[in-house]
Amino acid sequence: MHTKWSLRDFIFLALISIFFGFIFWVWAFAYNGLAAVLTPMGLSPFANDATIGPWLMAGPMAGYILRRPGASILGETLAGIVEMVFGSQWGIMDIVAGAIQGFGTEIGFAAFGYRRWDKMSLSLSVVTVTLVTFIWDLLRNGYSQYALGLLIGLFITRLISAAIFSGVIVYFTEKLIAKSGILSNDKSEIVK
Repeated sequence: MHTKWSLRDFIFLALISIFFGFIFWVWAFAYNGLAAVLTPMGLSPFANDATIGPWLMAGPMAGYILRRPGASILGETLAGIVEMVFGSQWGIMDIVAGAIQGFGTEIGFAAFGYRRWDKMSLSLSVVTVTLVTFIWDLLRNGYSQYALGLLIGLFITRLISAAIFSGVIVYFTEKLIAKSGILSNDKSEIVK
């Protein structure tokens, strides 16, 4: 397991956090628009789960690219701070949500002892972040009041959104970055 952080790692983490913090802030407009469309139909909860994928990307991007313990939590939390600074509608909760989302992602990478950096570990991080954030919404945002059928629909929607953005897009972005040579220091998929 590589635990030593280089200056390049910190710079890349900062860039990921700033970039995604801005994306998070902009993405709120898409969420608000979708919620406005779905509310008259009684389907507004789906706006959160359908649009959550981009909000989950900073953690897996930081973890999967930097391959360091704690990178997912740091990346997602710092992006939440940046989102808040831009003037997000959720204020300080951006930081809390970022920490929870980063923790959910981190579990997936930690399950392999930070030794596997492949489709398997990234896929597990998608599942764990989906579970952790869904449990958070059950406790914090009133999901526990919903009927079982609605909960299943919301969970499936969230998992698909997370898989597309935090799985597929992160995977291919890492491949492009690896080809560029920006982070060429020993980034093999399985650490022995």
